[in-house]
Amino acid sequence: MSSPLPAPLRYLLQALAYAAFAAVVAYFSSSPLYRQLGDHEAVLKLSFSHSGQLKFACRERSAQELAKVEPNMRNKMDCPRERAAVLVELDMDGKPLYRVSTAPLGLRKDGAATVYRRLAIPAGAHQFNARLADGPDGVINYSRSISLDLAPGQVLIIDFLTGSGGFVFTHS
Repeated sequence: MSSPLPAPLRYLLQALAYAAFAAVVAYFSSSPLYRQLGDHEAVLKLSFSHSGQLKFACRERSAQELAKVEPNMRNKMDCPRERAAVLVELDMDGKPLYRVSTAPLGLRKDGAATVYRRLAIPAGAHQFNARLADGPDGVINYSRSISLDLAPGQVLIIDFLTGSGGFVFTHS
C-alpha cells in the first residue's frame, strides 16, 4: 500500500519534524539556567564516620556462668559489642545549625556512626562551634570553635578525626 503523500513532501515533513525536535533539545540543553547556589551563598559539608564508645562495660563472668558455657567458649570476660550513639551539634554564629544523634551501624550495633549533611549558608564571616558526644552518658567529649570568612561559592568541609584531636575544618 502506498502513502497518500508524494515522497519529496514526505521527506520535507520528516526533516521539519527532526529540526523541531533538535531545536527543543538544543534549547533545553542550555536554558533555563540552573544554579546550585545563590550569588551570596557558600556550602558547608559535615561528613564523617566515627565509632562511639562501648555502650556497656566489660564484666567478669562467675565460675557458675563459665561452667554453663562450652569449654571452647569459656572467656572470663564478657564484653558486649554494642556501641553508643554519636551525638553531633553544630552551631553557626551562636545559633543551632544542625543536630543529630546517629546510631551505630551493623547487626549488633557495633559499627561506626556515619554523618553527612550539606547545607547552603550565607557567605561572609561566621563563628562555628562543633561538638560531639560518643559515650553512653551523652557527655560532650570533643568540641572545637573556629571563625572563618567564607567567600561566595566557597566550600567548608567539617570532618572528625580522632587521631587529629577531633573536628577538622577545611575550606577551599
